[in-house]
Amino acid sequence: MPLSASFPDLTALDLYASVVELGSLGRAAKMHGIAQPSASSRIRNLERQLGVTLLTRSATGSIPTPEGIVVSGWTDAILRAAHDLEAGLEALKAEQSGRLRIAASYTIAEYLLPGWLGRFSREHPRDTVALDVENSTHVLAELERGEADIGFIETPLETPSMSEVIVAHDQLVAVVPPDHEWALREAVDMTELAQTPLVMREQGSGTREALEQALHDAGHGLPVSVLELGSTSAVRSAVLSGNSPTVISRLAVASELRDGLLVEVPITDLKIERDLRAVWPTGKPLPKLAQALLADLT
Repeated sequence: MPLSASFPDLTALDLYASVVELGSLGRAAKMHGIAQPSASSRIRNLERQLGVTLLTRSATGSIPTPEGIVVSGWTDAILRAAHDLEAGLEALKAEQSGRLRIAASYTIAEYLLPGWLGRFSREHPRDTVALDVENSTHVLAELERGEADIGFIETPLETPSMSEVIVAHDQLVAVVPPDHEWALREAVDMTELAQTPLVMREQGSGTREALEQALHDAGHGLPVSVLELGSTSAVRSAVLSGNSPTVISRLAVASELRDGLLVEVPITDLKIERDLRAVWPTGKPLPKLAQALLADLT
């Protein structure tokens, strides 16, 4: 059965869903990149089209009416299907154009992907790769939105919506500059580590989550941060030029440890080994180029 000519516009439904989620027409307008009067006009047109009042407006915000709540439930299902269609079309266009879209966490992107993609490019000289570097949490979000064909993360997978395969291994180590007092110590216990201000990655990074989990499992609280930075290389540089410890991927500091620019400090009873993973949405076939890259790694 064909849809009626009065079926509501998807962009208006998307805007309405944002109003319900955010509780504010102004915030929803900002999220969609339009002026508030334009957003208000679209919602009024949608209400006329549907023949029901969707929102109760006040000076403190906008909340859905009882009818609006019902429409919101239907809208969620429609928008999920629309987003799946949009993501599928983007993946199809990328595959047809010989373009592989990758989202990877910082450690993997900086220290492993260059070698992996070098081999891949030699085997696929006519294809291109688009790489987006984010922390592990944002990599998963990009995959959910269909903005990447395959992702690489450092954190254990905790969502059934993603499939995974282990492609490499890593270890986190505590390091300090050679002139730090820990550099001459045989070991530092976990209590002292937990109480010492560290240079750390931002919230959502696999490295930070692994350290927090290890300390939690040992009965300690969250680590103390003296400085939070958005990439592994920035953390390494801050430790090289400062006087604070960090816990970081061994991959990221291998050359500095070899050259004596940093010193590894054994932490009593702390051993953080990580499986590095390729991930992709469950139930969606991997594009051919992603399959080829994965086959090369595994």
